Amino acid sequence: MAGNKNLHVAKKDKQDEFYTQLSDIENELRHYKKHFKDKVIFCNCDDPYESNFFKYFAMNFNALGLKKLIATCYAGSPVAERQLSLFEEENEQQTKTGVPHKIVITEVTDQNGDGATNLADVEWLLRNNKNVLTRLNGDGDFRSPECVSLLKESDIVVTNPPFSLFREYVAQLIDNEKKFLIIGNQNAITYKEIFKLIKENRIWLGFKSGHTLFEVPDSYTIPDFYDKNDKGKLRSNGYIVDEKGKLWRNLGNICWFTNLDHDKRHEEIDLYKHYTPEEYPHYDNYDAINCDLVANIPMDYDGVMGVPISFLDKYCPEQFEIVKFRKGNDDKDLSVNGKCPYFRILIRRKEINGLNSNNLQ
Repeated sequence: MAGNKNLHVAKKDKQDEFYTQLSDIENELRHYKKHFKDKVIFCNCDDPYESNFFKYFAMNFNALGLKKLIATCYAGSPVAERQLSLFEEENEQQTKTGVPHKIVITEVTDQNGDGATNLADVEWLLRNNKNVLTRLNGDGDFRSPECVSLLKESDIVVTNPPFSLFREYVAQLIDNEKKFLIIGNQNAITYKEIFKLIKENRIWLGFKSGHTLFEVPDSYTIPDFYDKNDKGKLRSNGYIVDEKGKLWRNLGNICWFTNLDHDKRHEEIDLYKHYTPEEYPHYDNYDAINCDLVANIPMDYDGVMGVPISFLDKYCPEQFEIVKFRKGNDDKDLSVNGKCPYFRILIRRKEINGLNSNNLQ
């Protein structure tokens, strides 16, 4: 979970329009299907028709047993209406900037008579049912009164929110007591507001984390040394142009945040190492030992241990409790012999009936 300078640059420049591939959405959401039945799903951070989140739920509306699917588009969406012009009567400027609108689907039926329900049937609904697609009065921002009202009537929010607004976005979900499954950067774990929620087991990580390839708008500023004609080759700055001319960006610091329960978070880590003072040095400014690798967490140490942030990928709340993050008793970064290892999460193994919960002998 190394830092990602590309993401920091995007945050600074507000170039945080990252569009998730359908395959990545399918791979993650298959673990949560039981949560979606009879629920109102809200995708509130990009153009509904262009969004692969919207496409996933629209294509699987009946298979998932959804009650309702809501999606909103904000003004100025860089990818708005590239594939389907939803408001053909609008002037050119409005089409370029994107007309704020919402889509509300309560059923998907076989409109073209091909014996299946798919995106073609959804497109028919968008073009022919005026009750399905309507304009928004405001700009479609997730913080606008209209979108907050839609949020309140939803059960689960699933989307890729702007990374630069991640704190504010999650705070809104928590304040409204909503279930959610969203994409964010792993550095968000270090935000005090987010870590507090993780420590309290109010949110946790999903299944996938690590390198993820996102489509980005062609308007993005690319470093001068990048050659857009060099198609299909991933450059050191993380950009790639595919054979169709689409611009992509590889971010190596991505994960899913959720408060939907899943099987992975209840799988205990298999521990095999034994504690020795030589291998696990004590911190200078906190009563805990340092452990550089999650795989090396000792099976026979009952005190507090500092582990890498990657621990959260395998965190089982029945096996461990999170004590605090990063700081020692002096409110300075944890240090060993005066040197500070990369950010550490302080954890302690839980006990069941006085015995450690894992690797009981």
